[in-house]
Amino acid sequence: MSFPAPVPRPPIAPPMPVIPPLTPSHDQVPTLYVIVVYAVVIFALWNIPGARVLINPLKLLTIGWHELCHIVMAVLTGGSVTKVAIDPDMGGATHVVGGIPTVILAAGYIGSTFFGGVLILSGFDTLIAKVMSFIIGLGLVLPLTLVRDKLTILLTLFYEGLLVGFWFIDHAQALRWYCLFVGVMNVLYVVWDIADDKYFRKANDSDATQFSLLYPSLGAHVWAFLWIIFEIAVLVGFVLLGVTCFKRTPDEMAQQAAQFLPTR
Repeated sequence: MSFPAPVPRPPIAPPMPVIPPLTPSHDQVPTLYVIVVYAVVIFALWNIPGARVLINPLKLLTIGWHELCHIVMAVLTGGSVTKVAIDPDMGGATHVVGGIPTVILAAGYIGSTFFGGVLILSGFDTLIAKVMSFIIGLGLVLPLTLVRDKLTILLTLFYEGLLVGFWFIDHAQALRWYCLFVGVMNVLYVVWDIADDKYFRKANDSDATQFSLLYPSLGAHVWAFLWIIFEIAVLVGFVLLGVTCFKRTPDEMAQQAAQFLPTR
């Protein structure tokens, strides 16, 4: 009596390595390095005379969003806005009558920080970068209603063109780095705001200085330190969120992003 030969089974594939949620993948590591590099580059560009002009459109976007947060909170707390100033050198200022001063003042740094945090997530995901690029594009144009400098207008058109062009580079992957740059600029806005106060004696005081006037028991340097700690904590939080939730390869990001206004 004979039995049929056993059918050979295919070899069992080794289990795929499981990456812990808070451990960055190979494709995420460059984003972490770029965030640090961007912070150093922005600090240099923001404070070096002459070079400051090159990022004026992005500064106006950052300052404009910051002032918009003051305006929105002023209206929500029953106040009225009497004057708004946005200038890349003098900084921004929102003059308010009524409302809740502490809440209105805090809204600027808080709004800038969380807006920057969302843009930080763009560095981890192309689809988010695509969506946020529309907000950046609009934010670049709106401040021009208050600016008449021809060089700033030309630079704004350049940055708008760059934003559009990045949609077509590597299936919009380049948008991640553009949005990430703007994100770092916003999430650490208090650093640039304090630097303007210290090195350039700008006409419009930083919010840290305004807090020291509102609460004289703490000096401006203490308020600046507290807000910097807050911004760094939020930055770290959004980085961890990006590392945990967006573990996609560039090919997977491109495939997902192609479902929203594909460029190929």
